[in-house]
Amino acid sequence: MMLDWRDHLLIVPIVLPMAMGGVMLLLGEGRATLKAGLNVVATVALLFVAVALLRQADEGPMQVAVYLAANWPASFGIALALDRLSALMLVLTATIALCSLMYSLARWHRAGVHFHPLFQLQLMGLNGAFLTADLFNLFVFFEILLAASYGLLLHGSGPQRVKAGLHYIAVNLAGSSLFLIGVAMIYGTTGSLNMADIAVRIGQVAGSDRMLMEAGAAILGVAFLLKAGAWPLNFWLPPSYAAASPPAAALFSVMTKVGVYVILRLSLLLFGERAGESSGLVQPWVLYIGLATLTFGTLGMLASQNTGRLAGFAVIISSGTLLAAIGFGRTSVTAAALFYLVSSTLALSAFFLLHELMERSRTFGADLLAITLEAFGLDRSTDPEDDMNSTDVGVVIPAAMAFLGLAFIACALVIAGMPPLSGFVAKFVLLTAILNPDGLTPEIGHPEPLLAWVLLALLIASGLTTVVSLTRIGIRSFWVPTVRTPPRLRVIEVFPITVMLVLGIVLMLQAQSAMRYFHDAANALHHPEEYVRSVLSARQADHRGGISP
Repeated sequence: MMLDWRDHLLIVPIVLPMAMGGVMLLLGEGRATLKAGLNVVATVALLFVAVALLRQADEGPMQVAVYLAANWPASFGIALALDRLSALMLVLTATIALCSLMYSLARWHRAGVHFHPLFQLQLMGLNGAFLTADLFNLFVFFEILLAASYGLLLHGSGPQRVKAGLHYIAVNLAGSSLFLIGVAMIYGTTGSLNMADIAVRIGQVAGSDRMLMEAGAAILGVAFLLKAGAWPLNFWLPPSYAAASPPAAALFSVMTKVGVYVILRLSLLLFGERAGESSGLVQPWVLYIGLATLTFGTLGMLASQNTGRLAGFAVIISSGTLLAAIGFGRTSVTAAALFYLVSSTLALSAFFLLHELMERSRTFGADLLAITLEAFGLDRSTDPEDDMNSTDVGVVIPAAMAFLGLAFIACALVIAGMPPLSGFVAKFVLLTAILNPDGLTPEIGHPEPLLAWVLLALLIASGLTTVVSLTRIGIRSFWVPTVRTPPRLRVIEVFPITVMLVLGIVLMLQAQSAMRYFHDAANALHHPEEYVRSVLSARQADHRGGISP
């Protein structure tokens, strides 16, 4: 049996951005156009590769592809594993990356140095985190994506970005230290770093070492919860995302999901039924933390007056919803959570890009002025005759303002979970799975009836709060009669936002097919035997390019 070129496709999402980032670093800063072209070509190629891997992962009921990067056995060498979940995250990352990159070409990629190399290294870290099958390389890719994010957050300079960037760097360095400590403790008690190998050994850990192993898992979990924006570790997220440039913030909305992805993956792989006394260790804690995060995000959304901070709290609400869903530990809930993950991430990324276009049509201090007028019950015009003679009534809406208004409404509907777009479908499927698990009646086989109703109440409250907050922002941006000049929008800025919103509509129209894929992905996560078997039994290639027996 000879290796086919498709067998090497699994490593392309890591090697391609790494090579392209290295090439662009060798080019001088005066070659911005060439760098932009290389970045676009690499990102488009990455999207095609991700779609091909998605189709490959969806071929069988429990399809798991494994690539031994150094041709060592999986328990000793670097192993990459592709299943439906990792393939889904690759496609989502490549899609949002391409849209963010297209938007940045209007002007943001020239606002600082090394934007394009950092962008590719960010993609390398994200793709590696989704594909790696061992904890040490997860740490390596985690550090690569964080190092790149430091530069992207500071891109464009300015005191606000520098201040937020320093806080962001300090917090994530602490998270990296916790990551390393947790990995060391798990390795010391299980003797392995390969996730599939740990899944086999974790049930055999001696009783005297089990508490140390669980402590290491808890420390590791803190690092991932920090990255996911979970309460009380998410104080850094709103100011950092608000300060970042729009293309960087859009890409960061995917980066936040890395923490959610790892928690979902490891909680079901390492602490499933075969974990012995440690079985089910993670789910209760994740459930309570998710509920607390959702509550905090809801309150922060209601209190936010700035559009950038409001978007940051929307990210926290998304993370809280996903963490709470993971905590229920059921296949149907996990499948619905994956639908919500894709829908909310696309909408949030589009909203971060849309935020800057909306701000172009507003005057400096507009937020403060609007709040003051509301507080004192004043209007800008106190003369009834002025109101009658106002030229704002009946004025034709410019095309730019019409696009911004429609795009804002679409983003608001998806983020709030209001009908008829994909956000409503995602929340409806999620609530159905929570209240009516696996097709049973709510009274039968429901282990957490009270917590299910608590989550239901929080989801409804967060949706209503999001509607109120976004409506308030929308009124100040589009409805309040102020003298403003319609912003000049470029096609390269409008097109990426349109693409992500259209993808959300496609997700809504193809909800049945999408849920079939998400259910298969969730079923494989909750029954990781095939993942463990595929990784540990992956065969090495011989010197002639074939597969050794």
